[in-house]
Formats: sequence, C-alpha cells, structure tokens
Amino acid sequence: MSVTGLIPQCREYEKKEGTFPLDSGFILKADKLSFQQSGLLRQYLKELGLSPDETSSRIISLITEKESVYDEAGFSEEAYTIAVSRESIEIRGVTKEGLARGVQAFRQMLINADSTEIPCCRISDSPRFRWRGMHLDVSRHFFSAEQIKRFISHLALYRFNRLHLHLTDDQGWRIEIKKYPELTRTGAFRSHTLKGHYSKTPRKYEENRYGGFYTQEEMKDLVAYAREREIEIVPEIDMPGHMQAAIAAYPQLGCGFNTPSVRPLWGISQDILNAEESTVSFMQDVLEEILAVFPGKFIHIGGDEVPKYQWENSIRIQERMAELNLGDEEELQSWFIRRMDSFLTSEGRRTIGWDEILEGGLADNAAVMSWRGEEGGIKAAGMEHDVVMTPQSHTYFDHYQARPEEDEPLAIGGYSPLSKVYSYEPVPEELSPDKTERVLGSQGQLWTEYIPDLQQLEYMMFPRVCALAEVLWLPPEKKDYEDFLKRLSLHRRYFRESGINAHPGQE
Repeated sequence: MSVTGLIPQCREYEKKEGTFPLDSGFILKADKLSFQQSGLLRQYLKELGLSPDETSSRIISLITEKESVYDEAGFSEEAYTIAVSRESIEIRGVTKEGLARGVQAFRQMLINADSTEIPCCRISDSPRFRWRGMHLDVSRHFFSAEQIKRFISHLALYRFNRLHLHLTDDQGWRIEIKKYPELTRTGAFRSHTLKGHYSKTPRKYEENRYGGFYTQEEMKDLVAYAREREIEIVPEIDMPGHMQAAIAAYPQLGCGFNTPSVRPLWGISQDILNAEESTVSFMQDVLEEILAVFPGKFIHIGGDEVPKYQWENSIRIQERMAELNLGDEEELQSWFIRRMDSFLTSEGRRTIGWDEILEGGLADNAAVMSWRGEEGGIKAAGMEHDVVMTPQSHTYFDHYQARPEEDEPLAIGGYSPLSKVYSYEPVPEELSPDKTERVLGSQGQLWTEYIPDLQQLEYMMFPRVCALAEVLWLPPEKKDYEDFLKRLSLHRRYFRESGINAHPGQE
C-alpha cells in the first residue's frame, strides 16, 4: 500500500525514522508571505482538537520562498516540500500557491493519520498541469454561497486551483447586475421545473416557483474564500445562446419572435440574443460588472449550442449581417464573440469559451474549452491558442458512474465510471509535440439538470473528483490505478466523517 495516502499522490516521498507527536505540543511559525496559510492550518489543526503551545520546543513552520510571478495565462509556480522530523515540521512553498498546495497535502496527512503522530518523511512535489479545475452549473439548480464554500474546500483539499461557475443559462440568471436589476428580479426565477428526464413524455412539472441569485457582495466573499485557498473562480456568462432568462427579463435583447418566460425545461432554447449594437453594449455592461467582482485572468463567455433558426428567419438579423458584411450566421456568432473578446482584452483579461467559438473564426485572444471530444482543442492549439480539455467522454460528472442505471439516481445519461476518469490523458496523441504546452489542463463538469441538491452533487462528484485530481497532478508514468484505489479507501473514511455522500462503488 502507498506510504503517503495522498490524493493526488506526491511525486517524491522519502520515509525517515520516527514520528512528530502533534499532541505533545508545538509552536506554529510563519513568515510574512505565509500568514494566510498559517491561519488555515491553525483552523485545520483545531478541527482535530490540536492547538499551538508556545511553551513547546517542537515547531511547525510555514515558509514561502518568493513572491508569485504569473505567466500570460495567470498561473504561478506551485511546487512545495514537506519535511517532518521528530522535532519539526517544515512546509515550504516556492510561492504562496505552492505553500497552499503543501498545506492541503499536510491536511490530508492529518486526516489520514490513525493517531496524532505524523511519520517522519520528506515530500517534494509539483503539478503536471496548470489548469486543474471543476465546473459547477448553478443555473439549472441553485446552490447557496455556503454550499459553494463547502465545494471550494473539497477542491482545495485535492489541490485543484480553478472553479468554473456557470452563472447564467436559459433556466436562471444567478448573479446580480446592478445596472440591469431585472436580470435577477425576473431572470433568476422560473415558475415551474421539469420533473423526470427530458426525454420522457408526456412531460410533468413541479409547479413551485424556483430560483435564487448571488449578490455581488456575496460573490466577492466567495472569491475571497477561494483566494485564501489559492483557487481562482472563473465566471461564465453564456452568450449569445443559452440566454432565455436574460431575454425574459429584457425582451429587447431577443430577436423579436416572442417574449419568453424563464425556461422551465432542460435542453437548448431557440431564444438567442440579437446582434444590435445596443445588445453588444448591454452584454459589455454586464461583463464590466463581472470584472469588478472576479479579479482572475479568464472570463468565460460560453458560446456553445447556439441554434441559428431565429437569426436565419429574422429579416432584421439578415439586414444586420449585410451591414456587417458577414457571409453567414456562423460568421455572425464569431463577430459577436470577437466583440466580447476585444472588450475583455482592453480590460486586461482573457476570453475563454466552449469549442463552438471556433466556428466562423476564433477570436484573437480566446482560449478554448474542448467539450465535444478533443478535436476543437487540437485545432485551437494548432492555431497557437491555449486550450482546456473537457471532453464529455471522460470529464462530465453528470454522467452515470455505475450500472445498471436503474439502481442509480436519475442522471442525464452517458457512462463515466471512476476507472474511465482515471484513464484520461489530457494531451492528445494527435497533438504535435511543439503544441503540447498549449494544453493548460482539464476540469470536471457538473451540469445540474438532474442534480437538485448538495447531497446529489457530492454523490456525482465523489470519488471521481479524486481520480481527476491525480490525472491532472501526476505525469502518466507515475499513475497507478490499483494504488489509487488503496489510497481512496483511506479517503472514504474522511467522506463518512465529513458527511460527504460519496458514491460507494469504484468501477
């Protein structure tokens, strides 16, 4: 069995003689750059009934070697070491991000320990990929700020560094925009919600009003909570499709075919944004307020699943395409995305969108999330654009994870068991070696049409999130599925003690 019990497994581990007895007292020391992480570590120790003793000779020290320097994609170095002797524990990060990963690895050592004694050892570690994320759809079903904090804490423990929040869709607009209050006053609530699977007819509905939204202050608090753990929140405002809730709030944004209500049904709405200059300005106003809340480098603007029926059949849209000298509706979508990309670039940020943004021409500074397989990512990387590989075959955690499906809670479909997630390789073989650095990493997707509450969310998330964490951290030659399963058995005890409703199987 693995000696560390860590998930993801560390790159290098050297066992030493003896143990550090935490219950015999210790002093907690931190340099100036490590102060924030020392507060978190103090909290984790307190949860285990342990607290510093200023009279002790034993020392736990946190050291950050240097200020963070960020690359063009907004990432910094994340290497860390943990050195445990009989008299001291030193957690050292090359940057504050590295120290955060080291503190969470040590937190796992505390959780997995059978006693308050930590075995003497030396760990040297760093991640393979820069983007190690999880996505959460809060539009189809709403999760409170406190529930998202719990979600963030899970991500921190497994050394993820990105949380992609899908904040808007046809079924609900979830973020306060002060200039346009109807987006939440009207757009955040639907009058009824589909019951059962989308494909089952005749359809039935829960007739209760459903919804909710986050104020900007609530979201700033969430951003701060995530940043304490060196996790960056990537907000998504999906456009020009998946906009029925926004059009219900402000009908002038639509193509004039109807005035819809917030969509009670899953699937893809035909209601999409028009291409008027006033609509472009409206969405840039929205993004301006988003930028004030979310300080991270990337802003996600969706761009997926945009049905073109209304554009094709609108006299005004066809006139607009002629005004803009555009040949077809794909080029119109590209024009719209480019306008958002130019705005975000002017504000010092970077656009990211689903792989449909390649259609009609990719915006100059955009990164691509490749979800319909890996082809979009390969194409974008070949064009010297950064990519995040998110193929639904391996990274969609709304899929079933065991068979027979009748014994599982209702899900959207698909089959992505734990072993399949662990087998994923984010760098495609077809990608030429000189383009592999364009693959920033990957993330798991939690679309919530069939995930109505936190209990079901964690059931779909665990333990697959643990497998993905290891995929994104370790080089392929260090992965070992059987060893991973042995370590996972230790973590199942943590799931039980933390009230995490994890899936019991490990196919």
